[in-house]
Amino acid sequence: MTGSDPRTASSAAPLTGPAAPCWVTLMTRHRETAERFYSQVLGWSFRPGRLGSDFSVAYRGQVPVAGLFAVSSAFQVAVAWTPYFSVEDANVAAARIRERSGTVAVGPLTLGKGRGVLASDRDGAAFGLWERTEPPTSPPAPADHAHSWLRLRTRNAFDAAIFYGEVLDWASGRPGGCDVAYEGEEVIVRCEGHPLARISSGAVEAAADPLVRPHWLVQFPVADLAETVATAERHGGTLVEDRTGFEGTEVTLRDPDGALFAVTDVRSPA
Repeated sequence: MTGSDPRTASSAAPLTGPAAPCWVTLMTRHRETAERFYSQVLGWSFRPGRLGSDFSVAYRGQVPVAGLFAVSSAFQVAVAWTPYFSVEDANVAAARIRERSGTVAVGPLTLGKGRGVLASDRDGAAFGLWERTEPPTSPPAPADHAHSWLRLRTRNAFDAAIFYGEVLDWASGRPGGCDVAYEGEEVIVRCEGHPLARISSGAVEAAADPLVRPHWLVQFPVADLAETVATAERHGGTLVEDRTGFEGTEVTLRDPDGALFAVTDVRSPA
């Protein structure tokens, strides 16, 4: 069994803060199958969630790291990993999305200890909003590492940075918020100085290949990349893309239900 390793992400931001990604959720058709797969591949354990029998929470140790939500195959809902960004007011953020030609598909809805929104940006990349309405009861992610980080592949990184900056108050200078830096051909999002997400250009909205269409990709740092990929393939996963650069390797996988995610030995998204 393999698992994510905090040492491989020591410079990345935790999924906390008023404008930082606060959660990632997998929408799947078979919750128990997904739990078995990710427990083997990433070393997670699972506990029932508060949203019914179709929802569970993934843990690494005692820290919750992701949510799994099973939907009936009768519903036309994409099987996918989705990042949820924390906001102070879901109504205000949802209105900003509409004003900037994005789409609000669901919400704001009251769910457990908060209010959620499922949306897409103006290029079609899906993401969520989360407004916490009650104090958290679970321990936060340690301040020196992340359980995951994000990459947005979009049509134009600069345009996307403006869209998300205006919706989520990035670069507002507020305590706990995120800053945006244009580095080379990419945009790097940092929360309190720590790399959090990378935004790159070149996606094509009408492309048949889901890796080429605009999308958020959730990346999980792991201790042994080769063993993680081999474990995923043994348990029904598929290797989709292998990207090796000077900073390390990122491997995109498809889980048994078709959801794309990445595992990496890269130390940070920057």
